[in-house]
Amino acid sequence: MTEASVREFKMPDVGEGLTEAEILKWFVQPGDTVTDGQVVCEVETAKAAVELPIPYDGVVRDLHFPEGTTVDVGTAIIAVDVGGGSAPAAEEPADVPAAEEPKAEGSGRQPVLVGYGVAASSTRRRPRKGPEVPVQQVSTAIQTELNGHAPAAQTAPAPAAPVTAERPLAKPPVRKLAKDLGVDLATVVPTGPDGIITREDVHAAVAAAEPKAPEPAVAPAPAAAPAPAAYDTTRETRVPVKGVRKATAAAMVGSAFTAPHVTEFVTVDVTRTMKLVEELKEDKEFAGLRVNPLLLIAKALLVAIRRHPEINASWDEAAQEIVVKHYVNLGIAAATPRGLIVPNIKDAHAKTLPQLAESLGELVSTAREGKTSPAAMQGGTVTITNVGVFGVDTGTPILNPGESAILAVGAIKLQPWVHKGKVKPRQVTTLALSFDHRLVDGELGSKVLADVAAILEQPKRLMTWA
Repeated sequence: MTEASVREFKMPDVGEGLTEAEILKWFVQPGDTVTDGQVVCEVETAKAAVELPIPYDGVVRDLHFPEGTTVDVGTAIIAVDVGGGSAPAAEEPADVPAAEEPKAEGSGRQPVLVGYGVAASSTRRRPRKGPEVPVQQVSTAIQTELNGHAPAAQTAPAPAAPVTAERPLAKPPVRKLAKDLGVDLATVVPTGPDGIITREDVHAAVAAAEPKAPEPAVAPAPAAAPAPAAYDTTRETRVPVKGVRKATAAAMVGSAFTAPHVTEFVTVDVTRTMKLVEELKEDKEFAGLRVNPLLLIAKALLVAIRRHPEINASWDEAAQEIVVKHYVNLGIAAATPRGLIVPNIKDAHAKTLPQLAESLGELVSTAREGKTSPAAMQGGTVTITNVGVFGVDTGTPILNPGESAILAVGAIKLQPWVHKGKVKPRQVTTLALSFDHRLVDGELGSKVLADVAAILEQPKRLMTWA
């Protein structure tokens, strides 16, 4: 194996414009054999958890970062020997002029294995720099050292000037680490077997070289109490903001202070919709599919968008244009252990009700398993967030960046309601529609919200308006 056969696999951009990802779990260790396409680790980006496959065959040489580390896109995270062997690399004799290439008598050049060195002896190895020595003398000295015989000084005349320090022993990844950190290996104290310099030795050298801040001269304090901790860990817990939560926070702040939000509300009797849900559960066309109120709410919103397509748009700040979309990628906000994500159903406008039910079921299951792909969260046009599952009446949702509207659905509760001139218990909910007032005025927003409410009150409109 040569150092050239070691391939460095870099953290890819697994989503659009991502700059970093956290390594959640390694599935391989140094020494393991990997094949093209084999998943080697799971990472969490600002959008989702993603499994990364290795793009070549080989043997794992090194994992550059431990689990839990956030790594920039483009940074090497794993080294793989693709040369078919697992032995350390052969070291080329260094600093010898080309005209004086050392040759072993009758057998060509003899390599020194990096990290293994030569047989134990007190022999000093050949000089890195120094006066010219006849080629035969250099060759004899190297051959003697490789064979573990007596020191070269006893088998060949000593050069006129003293030899310089020998080249430190280290494996290729350690040499690269030292080079990246600006550490001269000649100054590092080795702790590995046979005097090999390890990665830990390099890091120790860096730590030792860091300047210590001078302590200010102060008068001795009289029996002062110890300084308190930054916070009381028995009373507070601090959770690092990263991954999906970090991206969501940034997106919501950007949306709230970029798009002028307007939110309108309507309370509606959805008793007939709830009855239809129960009927569809018994319909053989929906056998094995998830049928719930969200399915009919999603269909009602799609019909309202068909009747008022101008709401399905986005604002192009650079071009100062409103971009009306002739397709609907329907986002469904989902709460997951990693935070809030909004995957979307591609071309939801073209799906039948059973197809929409199937897509909703797959979306929810995938989100709960933490397997939502970055692609599934890109390109949304409008979103539904069902806050009613938490028992609240409704809310004022913030737009998903790049979208024009978001519909919040509150809890469906049995309430007293005037129906056909009499007060009766009815299934009631409150809807809230937030929209970008730059491209959706009050009239358009009101019409869309009123249409959704009308369909949920009289679901037969799904047929007459579709």
